[in-house]
Amino acid sequence: MKSILHYSKILTIAFLLFNCKARSQNNSSKNSIEKNNDLTAILIDSLTVKKHLYTLASDEMQGRATGTEGIEKAAQYIEKEFKRIGLTHYDTLSSYRQNFEAQNMKMFNVIGVIEGKSKKDEYIIISAHYDHLGMKKQGTGDIIYNGADDDASGVSAVLSLAEYYKKVGNERTLVFIAFTAEELGLIGSTYFGKHINPEKYIAGINIEMIGKTSSYGPKTAWLTGFDRSNFGKIIQKNLENSNYKLYPDPYPKFNLFYRSDNASLAKLGVPAHTFSTGPIDKDKHYHKVSDEAQTLNISNITETIKAIALGTKSIINAIDTPTRVKTKD
Repeated sequence: MKSILHYSKILTIAFLLFNCKARSQNNSSKNSIEKNNDLTAILIDSLTVKKHLYTLASDEMQGRATGTEGIEKAAQYIEKEFKRIGLTHYDTLSSYRQNFEAQNMKMFNVIGVIEGKSKKDEYIIISAHYDHLGMKKQGTGDIIYNGADDDASGVSAVLSLAEYYKKVGNERTLVFIAFTAEELGLIGSTYFGKHINPEKYIAGINIEMIGKTSSYGPKTAWLTGFDRSNFGKIIQKNLENSNYKLYPDPYPKFNLFYRSDNASLAKLGVPAHTFSTGPIDKDKHYHKVSDEAQTLNISNITETIKAIALGTKSIINAIDTPTRVKTKD
């Protein structure tokens, strides 16, 4: 009888300890999520986002057409911000510019790096294109294609995420890229892709047109090529305890997976996808001179950037690794 009671007490104590440990782990997980939410709220702010957006989409940038004075000004702004944040140069480059020539024009991607702590030879790209359509060759009134949503909003996200990760840290190496000549056929990202070992690239986080409320409603975004890897499911899992949701691309007929810079990397097998909130089917400002900063919702951009930071955290910190992307339909 004494032996049975003795073991019964041991089992009871073990059960209580197990429950305490389980509660502790759940609380730890919850606290980690809450901590990440708190950090994004503190480190990603709407005033900085607005500054980036209004600068890049200003008339001074003349629509940022590749090969023009306007895109040079935009590049200088991005370089200045990379330097202020404290990003290092990519690979063997002596500046933030990756120079090349295409279509009889001098072009350059703008690239900055935050080296990973424990997985510095595993790379994640965070990108957006900084070029747009320039100016109308003739006409009166507004002749500048400011490209606020397409894609000054995405570049604003890249700059904000660079500043965020510089402060919170990262296990894998982050490569922040403002791609050129996307509007001319993904030229900048294609050039970049030709000079990398894709096996070392874990993911591509591309951001395009996040200035308007998505068709899924407030505090939602969608991801191109959702079913081509498990990248999107990882993001959804990480956002489960937040007030933000990620959904698959609602516009399959537009073939958007292949129409932004993620495609250049995806074709190499990298799980590269594009985050967007753009209602592309009814966006009256798309590729119009009316795509101005004041038509966008700064809160929508800021909340989406925060969601991207929280959603990709486990990939950036080497907890999750997305499956290689499927490019064949």
